[in-house]
Amino acid sequence: MLQLKHLMKTYQVGDTVTHALDDVSINFRNHEFVAILGPSGSGKTTMLNVIGGLDQYDSGDIIINGKSTKNFSQTDWDAYRNNTVGFIFQNYNLISHLSIIENVELGMTLSGVDSKTRHQKAIDALKRVGLGDHLQKNPNQLSGGQMQRVAIARAIANDPDILLCDEPTGALDTKTSVEIMKLIKELSKDKLVIMVTHNPELAQEYASRTVHFQDGKILSDSNKFTPDKDIKDSFNLIKTKMSYLNALKLSFTNIMTKKGRTFLTAFASSIGIIGIAIVLALSNGFQKQIDQTQTKTLSKFPISISTIATDLDPAQRSKDSDKNVKNKGFLIAAKPDNEKNIHENKITQNYINYIKKINPNYANNISYIRSVQLNLLSNNAGKIKRIQFSTLNNSGSSLVNAQSQGMASVGINSSVFPTSLDQSKGSFLKNNYQLLSGNWPSSKNDVVLVLNNKNEANLNSLKNLGLDIKDGEKINFKKLVGKTFKLISNNDYYQQLPTGNFVPNKLTKSLYNKGRTITLTGVIRSKNNSQMALLDNSIAYSDALSEAVIKENKNSNIVKAQKKSSTNVMTNQAMNETEKAQFIASIGGSSIPNTILIYPNSFNSKDKVLNYLDKWNKGKAKKDKIVYTDMSGTVTKLTGGLLSGITDVLVAFAAISLITSMIMIGILTYTSVLERTKEIGILKALGARKRDITRVFDAETFILGVFSGALGILIAYLLTFPINSVLYYITDMTNVAQLNPTHALALIIISTILTLLGGHIPARIAAKKDAAIALRSE
Repeated sequence: MLQLKHLMKTYQVGDTVTHALDDVSINFRNHEFVAILGPSGSGKTTMLNVIGGLDQYDSGDIIINGKSTKNFSQTDWDAYRNNTVGFIFQNYNLISHLSIIENVELGMTLSGVDSKTRHQKAIDALKRVGLGDHLQKNPNQLSGGQMQRVAIARAIANDPDILLCDEPTGALDTKTSVEIMKLIKELSKDKLVIMVTHNPELAQEYASRTVHFQDGKILSDSNKFTPDKDIKDSFNLIKTKMSYLNALKLSFTNIMTKKGRTFLTAFASSIGIIGIAIVLALSNGFQKQIDQTQTKTLSKFPISISTIATDLDPAQRSKDSDKNVKNKGFLIAAKPDNEKNIHENKITQNYINYIKKINPNYANNISYIRSVQLNLLSNNAGKIKRIQFSTLNNSGSSLVNAQSQGMASVGINSSVFPTSLDQSKGSFLKNNYQLLSGNWPSSKNDVVLVLNNKNEANLNSLKNLGLDIKDGEKINFKKLVGKTFKLISNNDYYQQLPTGNFVPNKLTKSLYNKGRTITLTGVIRSKNNSQMALLDNSIAYSDALSEAVIKENKNSNIVKAQKKSSTNVMTNQAMNETEKAQFIASIGGSSIPNTILIYPNSFNSKDKVLNYLDKWNKGKAKKDKIVYTDMSGTVTKLTGGLLSGITDVLVAFAAISLITSMIMIGILTYTSVLERTKEIGILKALGARKRDITRVFDAETFILGVFSGALGILIAYLLTFPINSVLYYITDMTNVAQLNPTHALALIIISTILTLLGGHIPARIAAKKDAAIALRSE
């Protein structure tokens, strides 16, 4: 039962006050057809809007099945309109871009009815009003009477208790009006129908009760009703909720009715995305070109750990370190910059053991360069000679000399090829070098000759091997492969004089025969064209050979004597502790390497190795830390940082157009709000909440944002083809512009977010529109 008690509704325009409802009290039966008659401005439409919850009364009360509405919130009124009331308007108020069955389903969509159920109910409602043969038509394909039948079907589809009809036949001819009135009268058998009309003849013929209205008051009531007793509260209020999916469907349908404008809007919005996408594609492509070059030339560069290293700590340099200070009449004594940065690494056996535990998946090859001198002899046609594999006195002397001068050894090239932690992953030589002749080393006594990419061998290295050869002379591989040498132990190589000094023994065949046989098994060359060789252009041998020499000689007579003496046992020259330690190492008395070279498996795994090395230093004092040199990282930072900076600047410029696009979307959404004001009123009349209205327009901007982002990415991708052609013509570089899928997805997301931000304020404005005013707009 519907009851109105002392309703007051006043409008004030300037100083003029109009009482649209002036102390109106009336009771309605559950099933009756009530016609409200009265002149224009009498307040009958206001009463209809107040009953329907489109407008709010100032005072009094509306009681529905015993439930007072005084404390109804806005969402309560929305739910009331959706479930309890059905509106039939004079101008039908159908949404033109929806089919008639979608119009009928709309109210149930707001109720959260599942798609299958609401579709069937919509069909049943349309069949009930005689439109069973027109289910798939649009409103513009129907006559006025048919559109009013659709409006009636929409009003009854959700099975409301009350039907509110505002001049339902005002826009129809006489014949159609009669048909519509008969249909409404039929509906009043199980519903309360309240109709506002100016036609007393129709009211007299079809209504079961006539109420005359004037100046906001009830003048007469033909069938007044007073309940016998107070009605208990039996009203069930079901909250409405439009899902995001339904909001998307509604918005998509609207967008598809304006394909041309939508495309132009999306294209305009996508210009910023296109600009940023092309910048990122070029940056990505150039970075890949740089990375490929770096990977080819730097990926196998080792991480070097030397006993004397350069500590390039940026914190040591202040921001104004290059500025001239004021002349105050005095000078400051200071170490040279190269000495300030010198750091002595205390490499111990514990640290070596730590290095050996590196994950082979990150760095499988490690080279230990030791200062031990190899006591080598050759036998050419019976002529015994002392020889050396490297171009200097021994494999470690270059490092020793550098350290003695206070210099940091870079440690890129080496005559010692690395030891593989995991043999199943292949050897360093086979992975990085090609075999030109002979065989790969199979034992620690096998060595190889390393050529450069032009098949050149170091002339000094060949002479060191006892070969009489001139610059530019060619030599057949067969003359070298299989050549043998002898490695002599200290006790055999050196003799002690009566004075206590040690000198090399005379070169005899018997001395030669006492040595370990070393065989040159093959000639190798780097697989790539890198000018930065990993191994010296000389004889390369394994670290296992150095270890064997040290193991054999660490307790030799010369080593024992040198450890006890403060002077050089060979020259009688005085030595400090550093010089003594270096000499003992050169004669095989120390197993600690002066340089460790760690070869990362790939460019990407290098950071894992660095992290592992940094863990050793964690919590240690600066003097106890082990400093390493990462040459490839230094080069990468220089090139990568420069390209990143350029990219950031270009992206910032392109982003300006994104902000412009966001503002434009806001304007277009506001325009759409103005265009769809009546639709907003219809949605509210059907029970849509403010958040549902906001959701509909947010869904529209969401679709527009995704579409503009995707369109921008598509156009940018297509533009990469002519851009690549031009760049290839100019630079000979292929496939430079490469759009990263991750960047593409991120840009679509950014476009969507910015579009939503630009359209949300107009969407909120739409949600706040007054329903009654919105319904009167054209």
